[in-house]
Amino acid sequence: MEFLDAALWAVGMALIGAIAFGLLGLVSGTDETATIAPITLLVILLGVPPAGVFAFFMAAIASKHITHAIPTTLLGIPGDTMAAPLLQDAQMLRELGVPHIALRKAISGGVIAALIAVPLAVLFALVLTPFADAISAVAPWLFLAAAALVAVLSKGRWAALFALVPFVLLVVGLQTFATGVLDKGLTIAFFLGIATGPLIADLFLASSPAGRKLIGRAEQRTFELARDTRTWKGRMPNPLTVLDRKQLGYTATAASISSATFVFSPVAMTVLMGELFGARFKNGYHRLTSRMAIRNGTTESTYIAETLIPLIAIGLPLSPMAASVANPLFNAPPVYTIDAEAGTSNNLHDLLEPWQFLVFGLVAVVIAVLISYPFAMTQAHRAAKWVMRKVSHEAIIGAFAALIVVICLYEGGIVALLVALTVGLVGGMLNRMFNMHTGVQFMGFYVAALTVPAIMALFA
Repeated sequence: MEFLDAALWAVGMALIGAIAFGLLGLVSGTDETATIAPITLLVILLGVPPAGVFAFFMAAIASKHITHAIPTTLLGIPGDTMAAPLLQDAQMLRELGVPHIALRKAISGGVIAALIAVPLAVLFALVLTPFADAISAVAPWLFLAAAALVAVLSKGRWAALFALVPFVLLVVGLQTFATGVLDKGLTIAFFLGIATGPLIADLFLASSPAGRKLIGRAEQRTFELARDTRTWKGRMPNPLTVLDRKQLGYTATAASISSATFVFSPVAMTVLMGELFGARFKNGYHRLTSRMAIRNGTTESTYIAETLIPLIAIGLPLSPMAASVANPLFNAPPVYTIDAEAGTSNNLHDLLEPWQFLVFGLVAVVIAVLISYPFAMTQAHRAAKWVMRKVSHEAIIGAFAALIVVICLYEGGIVALLVALTVGLVGGMLNRMFNMHTGVQFMGFYVAALTVPAIMALFA
């Protein structure tokens, strides 16, 4: 009875996550951290059981990384952050007059990779599990090393690494201030501030005469929507037949490799896998279409593995993905918590068994595929046209801004709201000026929460 209840929650929430984020994937520029993370946090705070929370999240990332290929290939604008590495190849295929082939290769590669990544990530997590206590014991220093590694591997390189110091000091100072005023620390406000930093920074720039010169446009942007072409017989193509045997093999291999390398940047792994396996195709057209499948498959496998491996094996967000988009699954007080002083946790790592991660993860991914794949294959042109004409980006930004205000007021009133605003403005400017992306900043938050107290204890 208990399993049936959990399974019903998982199926229901996976349906909601797949539909909501399958549609949101059509809207260009909807960054995963700024959209999936706050909504997942809201789902947790509303009291949804662990199986439902996990299935919702897995369906959301799988579905969004299928439909984000629609604006990327048909309109030439990235659907979200992870779609950016696909853009150059998608544009070249647009110029060749075959954007529909680019779309179908990309989403078929994503489907194959998502189905492979879930069992492999669970397997790799089980291999790491015997070392979990040893890893947890040195977690403060691991976060410091991981923050430095993620910063150096980011676009910001050394600037992002050195900018970690003032950013960590800012978090420590704001946390001390909030604790003094509220008699408790804050977590969600910092999390939302980092997640929506680029949005907050752009809003401040738009309100400044000097800032408007940086982000303003002289004329309205125009996009050319590629024509729709049906290239298969019957109602629905099979992703196993959309890709040829060689593309299928390399997409599966890239998904397997990227499922194990859970500490690296998802964007970097997407570019690396595309270059590594794309170079094995001699024909230029074959190479472009193959890279679309391999790269979009890697966006799925890295997100899934970087969530599942730390979640199952350790319980601490020790990957760029776990420290950013998936962070609410680890730390969403008062429901899910990480005790920095005791080195313990109470999150999905403690509430679900490994076999439940496997079963509910596969169920969520299959539901996302069954909803998003047919939709993207048959309705991509019509949906992209409707979104560009009817959906207001300002309305979407306003909705998320209102959600952030409500959640901050829930955690700590006006103090939490001011903390989120401060962290978002500083973090957003660091992102814009020095390419210090949100993954580096989330690592900086955990360095402030875990490593700084450990350093202070050494000198006490």
